[in-house]
Amino acid sequence: MEMKVGCCGFPVSMKRYFETFDVVEVQKTFYKPPEVKTAEKWRKSAPEDFEFTIKAWQVITHPPSSPTYKKAGIKFENCGFFRPTEVVFMAWEETKKIAKALKAEIIVFQTPKSFRDTAENMENMRAFFSSIDGSFTFCFEPRGWSEESVRAICEELDLVHVVDPFVSKQLYGEICYYRLHGFDYKHKYTDDELEKLLGMVDRDGYVMFNNVHMFDDALRFKKLVEREAKSK
Repeated sequence: MEMKVGCCGFPVSMKRYFETFDVVEVQKTFYKPPEVKTAEKWRKSAPEDFEFTIKAWQVITHPPSSPTYKKAGIKFENCGFFRPTEVVFMAWEETKKIAKALKAEIIVFQTPKSFRDTAENMENMRAFFSSIDGSFTFCFEPRGWSEESVRAICEELDLVHVVDPFVSKQLYGEICYYRLHGFDYKHKYTDDELEKLLGMVDRDGYVMFNNVHMFDDALRFKKLVEREAKSK
């Protein structure tokens, strides 16, 4: 079983990060994608076997009322919630450009709590994913959906269900993609919790830490994974 461990974003310098981990989830692509030349620079500065995954631009997933738009200094209308609009598909093209520049194979679509499992939202997802380049692995992190709806839409659209395994169980996906947010953002995982996490991973995939102590927690877990692999 192959398990990659990393962080959501760079909590330390890129140089130090590249020396420590072999995968990162890029967060800047969610707020406002960087220029392609910037992404190409990141790719060249990383080891050849280093993997980038990215979060899709919020213009695809979040409505203009989201405070994350203000944080990013952007203004758009008629977007978010996978609406099949010109703006949303523009946002996809920008996301795809960065994914290709980074040679990223995995794209994470994280939706807000306000994106519920309504018939309209699920139909928007069908329209969106049936219209875009499917050469990537798409991962979906919903909030507040019923298990039935999550399983149905992920199976239909072949989306990897993204979870924090301490909060909910993965309902679909050949690989796992875990995002560890902590019991609160400042949470630091204990040794016992990391041991428990190791037992939760039941397939190839990714364990990505997204808490204040993400660098230390991810490093401790990576060492735990390596020690476990050597003992077998």
